[in-house]
Amino acid sequence: MRLVLLGLPGAGKGTQGEHITEKYGIPHISTGSLIREAVASGSPLGQEANGYISKGNLVPDELAIRIIHERLQAPDCAGGWILDGFPRTVRQAVFLDEQLALSNSGVQIALDIRITPEEAVRRISQRRVCSQCGAVYHLTYYRAKGKGVCDKCGGDLIQRSDDTVETARNRLDVYMVQTHPVVHYYAQSGRLYSVDGEAAIKDVFADVDSLISRFAEPTAEESVGGAR
Repeated sequence: MRLVLLGLPGAGKGTQGEHITEKYGIPHISTGSLIREAVASGSPLGQEANGYISKGNLVPDELAIRIIHERLQAPDCAGGWILDGFPRTVRQAVFLDEQLALSNSGVQIALDIRITPEEAVRRISQRRVCSQCGAVYHLTYYRAKGKGVCDKCGGDLIQRSDDTVETARNRLDVYMVQTHPVVHYYAQSGRLYSVDGEAAIKDVFADVDSLISRFAEPTAEESVGGAR
């Protein structure tokens, strides 16, 4: 199963991607995480990327393409994958289709998790991240047990520079101009599906699971059971 997650910043793409990975065993590839790892490493590529994301802007196509193309070559992607944060422009979507076509593959589902812009700003500005292990928390939906301390490793919880209200609003503006056309790109080829992202997390996943189960290949055990 080859799946692309779409939606406004803060829509819950990361959360749903993790649930899909847990049930279906395919890697959840977050472009944002890959780029932040590059930034943390201090590499020239990471420094270049940081100049964009720290201001709430998209990383240029050339950088994103290099990062994702390398990741999709990894062995764990052989059975499928979930892309979260890519493609972010129509050019990237076209590139992805062209690259996958070379191996007789392609994106099966483009899943749009829909929330309002107001909800997006509220969610983003209340997000907190562990400075040590990277675990994500939220002041409303998923609070840490200890005040300002990560439940997993005890690290300090921080607000990332791209999670402020001002930057969040800029990210939404950028999304509507550069990324929203990707929704129409997949709709034109009949691959776009959508769910209500403002429902409870478990209810959103129930809708997501109902949809993608139609595209998932049966496991070896299921195939044997069905043949009896």
